[in-house]
Amino acid sequence: MILSSILSFFGCKYKPEKTKEEIEMDKSFEEWKNRPIYKVLTAEILDNVSDDMLEQTIFDNIYEIIGNDYKNELKNIQCLSIGQQAFWSTWIIEGEVNNGGFNQFYFNSSGQYSKMAEVGFKTIGAEKYADLTVRANKIYNENKERLEEFDDGTMESFSESYKDNPLNELDTEFYELGETESVSELRIKYIREHLSQFTTE
Repeated sequence: MILSSILSFFGCKYKPEKTKEEIEMDKSFEEWKNRPIYKVLTAEILDNVSDDMLEQTIFDNIYEIIGNDYKNELKNIQCLSIGQQAFWSTWIIEGEVNNGGFNQFYFNSSGQYSKMAEVGFKTIGAEKYADLTVRANKIYNENKERLEEFDDGTMESFSESYKDNPLNELDTEFYELGETESVSELRIKYIREHLSQFTTE
């Protein structure tokens, strides 16, 4: 603190050395930022991708295929293989629920993958996640009209939509399930065992 004050007095800015964790984090971010992105995937490419980067590689590839055509995103995803649909839909719902619960999943455009995710979880062998998604879809459809009243584009209404929301209880189940069964590991296992679903060979 004293050194920092002295250096500041002479016009120098004191920069403390980064911790080992910060250095590793910076390294990981740089590797992610400079990762190769493939428009075309082959079995050879996937064989050489580590498990740590496999899902990101598949996501990037699908995004390269469908592009920024958000209006027709669902239609374009439906044109892909069963494996790619399973990967995409389960990746999307997992990210949304972990970030803001099932309510956020349905509130955003990601909700368009609700039925696909049911099939997707079953495809990769995540039966418990599939059952939970089926229940969530049922609850949402039963409360859809009421929940859509909050969809006016404001954060205030979005926050209000969580009050007395029956989907909240399923969020807890989803998080607890994640502690005993990794959907990421199941996706990786499925990809490794079904490479033809993700390649253009």
